[in-house]
Amino acid sequence: MKLNILGGLLAVLVLIGLVVVYGSTFTVYQTDQAIVVQLGQPIRVVTEPGLHFKWPVVQSVISIDKRILDLENPAQEVIASDGERLVVDAFARYRVSDPLKFYQTIGAIESANARLSPLLNSSLRRVLGSNRKIEIVRDKRAQLMADVRTQLGEEAKAFGIEVVDARIRRADLPEQNSQAVYKRMQTERERQAAEFRAQGAQKKQEIQAKADRDVTVIKAEANQKAEQLRGEGDAERNRIFADAFGRDPDFFAFYRSMQAYEAGLKAGDTRMLLRPDSDFFRYFGNPSGKAREAAPAPAPAPK
Repeated sequence: MKLNILGGLLAVLVLIGLVVVYGSTFTVYQTDQAIVVQLGQPIRVVTEPGLHFKWPVVQSVISIDKRILDLENPAQEVIASDGERLVVDAFARYRVSDPLKFYQTIGAIESANARLSPLLNSSLRRVLGSNRKIEIVRDKRAQLMADVRTQLGEEAKAFGIEVVDARIRRADLPEQNSQAVYKRMQTERERQAAEFRAQGAQKKQEIQAKADRDVTVIKAEANQKAEQLRGEGDAERNRIFADAFGRDPDFFAFYRSMQAYEAGLKAGDTRMLLRPDSDFFRYFGNPSGKAREAAPAPAPAPK
């Protein structure tokens, strides 16, 4: 009986010991850092990973992520120094550098984004509001992002947070302004297209007019050359005819008569009202073309 009581008491003591050991140890992982809190008051900060000890029951452990965290900021409208409105989409990356201050000011990672988002917005408005649109979009973008990161980092130090990076993902015109800009760009492109078409039409007219002028000049020169060649041919023909006539007038007369017969006596309906002894038909009666000798008059009858 006594052995049963002693066994039960020993089991209870072992169980109590296990509970005490379990309640007095905690593990810190590589990605975390811990704060030991006693009755709501922070006692110490543990940043080294591994197994650590605390007083059971009266002390508790709060783990805080020590990795780099993201802050996604919703797009907001910013007015540049030249009055242009821009929709800016920015983000930041941060980590908890002072766990104790972070716990005392914010308390938990879930509340960090809610506290940092207004600070990022105010930094964007201060930095971007003092610069022109072209500087924000193109000329000084890298410098402006560095200024935003610096200002946000200075304000985040009060919460035990170190800002690692802050960047502007995009900076665009508001939707209504974008539509107006697109419309203006479209109008400008249409104006340029119309101007190019007009220039093309003018160039076409110039080329066509030059081509017509060149055609006229070429035709005139060709006609002039043709008339010149034709005149030279006629002159050469007349020279040949004259030479032929000078060499053999009878043959030349025969040749010209043959040409006259070919031109005048066409197949079909050819009618001529000429005397049979006309000079036109002299080669029909005599191959030499000589006129027939008149028959001698008959002698008068003797009386």
